Amino acid sequence: MLKGIHPALGPELLKLLCEMGHGDEIILADAHFPAHTVNARVIRADGLTITTLLDGIIPLFELDSYAPPLAMMQAVPGDTLDPAVEERYMSAIRRHTPNAPSPERVERFAFYERAKSAFGVVLSGEVAKYGNIILKKGVTP
Repeated sequence: MLKGIHPALGPELLKLLCEMGHGDEIILADAHFPAHTVNARVIRADGLTITTLLDGIIPLFELDSYAPPLAMMQAVPGDTLDPAVEERYMSAIRRHTPNAPSPERVERFAFYERAKSAFGVVLSGEVAKYGNIILKKGVTP
């Protein structure tokens, strides 16, 4: 056990976060996301919510300041988003990065394309519909 590291962050996830460069993206995916289909680098975080992962990652992770650092999937036509999902995620993010911008919304298939080129995908136990979020890594000031 390391001091100051959230216990939800295992060695594989810490390694992935360390290996990422500025501009690289990581997907925190809900339990329904086709992670193994879209990306070869998948870390399992079964049983953990994305809010828990955000509370562990954001204190260690500089969000990009040159491009939108956060993105979430937009609802498909005829479907609706639960605003509480984004509110929970942003509450966790802003606990550690108070000025973080709201996430941009990305069309479903465009989101999957970004996931294909992402540095990695963390497949969580999150069950919220449209509960996926992209984090873009920035440069440490």
